[in-house]
Amino acid sequence: MNRPLLDDLTEGVLTLTLDRPDRRNALSPPLVAALVSTIGAAATREDVRAIVLTGAGSKFCAGGDLGAGGMAAAGILGRHAAGGDFALLMRTLMESPVPVVAAVNGDALGGGLGIVAACHLAVADPGARFGTPELKLGLFPMMIGPVLARTLGRKTLHEMVLCDRRLDAQEAAAAGLVNSVSAPGAVVTEAQALAARVACRSRAIVGLGMRALSATADQPLGAALEHMNAQLTLNLMTEDAAEGISAFLMRRDPVWKDR
Repeated sequence: MNRPLLDDLTEGVLTLTLDRPDRRNALSPPLVAALVSTIGAAATREDVRAIVLTGAGSKFCAGGDLGAGGMAAAGILGRHAAGGDFALLMRTLMESPVPVVAAVNGDALGGGLGIVAACHLAVADPGARFGTPELKLGLFPMMIGPVLARTLGRKTLHEMVLCDRRLDAQEAAAAGLVNSVSAPGAVVTEAQALAARVACRSRAIVGLGMRALSATADQPLGAALEHMNAQLTLNLMTEDAAEGISAFLMRRDPVWKDR
């Protein structure tokens, strides 16, 4: 059986490719499981410093697989469990201490749009489109709604969900869904370059900070600042903080120990 997820590690950047081009990289249960497992495991891999996530072929991801072999074959309890697995994927992406960059090589629809929103950074090909067409199928985009609400403005979100408005790449950038639009055909290269800018930082401090940002995302301001003060104290005690400050004062490049 072919693997639904391809991986390549180069200089600390792990590139993951959704590999179901015949199904527009729709999210089958095995693909969701592979994403959760691989991205979750990256947190414990010292050789992974950033992740790039893209799709094979001309599409990024068409959302949940509603055909044979997908959720349609699972029965009501299986479909409910599949929803829980997708929720776990959203949390795994958003809470990953290893930053994830989406390289949106083509259309990102439904659950694929949710993946883009859940990634920490995103670069879009000029031809990419972003949408939530679920209502045309008598479905509401329940599982991606909370993630999109944390990314998009309320009016934009409602127009996309209720009216099937599709954002093009430039509109997605203006809405804050992606960071930038690449040159045609260069989205993976540009996303990898963005990831490389992360990979050259201290892995330990990036992980500490990303966990702290995730933990305080929904906290009241006072609680968030108190938590961050504790994390700053911990940060200042690390070897890499000492190295970074020393390198700054001596006007040299830091040599990270990742601790």
